[in-house]
Amino acid sequence: MNSNTVKQVVSKNRVHNHGEVLTAEREVSDMIALVEHETERIESRFLEPACGTGNFLLPVLERKLQLVRKRYGKSQMEFERVSAVAVGSLYGVELLLDNAEVCRQRLFQLFDHFYTNLYKDRAKDQLRDTVRFILKKNIVEGDALSLQTTGDNPKPITFSEWSLVNGSYVKRRDYTFEELIPKNVEDQSLFEGMKLSDINEPVFTPKPIKEYPLVHVSELQYETDN
Repeated sequence: MNSNTVKQVVSKNRVHNHGEVLTAEREVSDMIALVEHETERIESRFLEPACGTGNFLLPVLERKLQLVRKRYGKSQMEFERVSAVAVGSLYGVELLLDNAEVCRQRLFQLFDHFYTNLYKDRAKDQLRDTVRFILKKNIVEGDALSLQTTGDNPKPITFSEWSLVNGSYVKRRDYTFEELIPKNVEDQSLFEGMKLSDINEPVFTPKPIKEYPLVHVSELQYETDN
């Protein structure tokens, strides 16, 4: 068994029971090459519907954080607010609870590596807690085929959009996964009216199921879903 296979297969039982084969580094690199221009946009959002332990999301975040460091690293305040939103631009759905947790941990550790190396003892636990909170919301235990969470009480998968407003304040809007999937443009129930682009084509505009008050980026972890 070669090293790639070891990385891709955790156990034969997991392959048999869940069809779990983790994406190898070579395939990840090929996939990212197809969307490389988007990885160079901090605000560009990525969704991995079977994220496993984060083999695809991790290098995307690394590229984004390298860009944040290059542009904003000289200002700790700027780095903090923009890096949190960069983390918030990544989303994943994972069927297996342990994989989802490992994915969150790996993404957090990568963020913390950049953050701590830059600011040493000036790095703030508040921001670390904010990033953990965002990852808990963005990496969801669920089934991307049924669009439902896993567990004894399945619910529609919900994702949060995180947008910077008024400096370091963040606006959060929640959307169901189903609502984020474009349907035929004739189905106008998904659109707030019918908006057209500058080339006169219909624009997909999902509707949030909930909006939250503005919160400072360092205080997001105190936000509740009530």
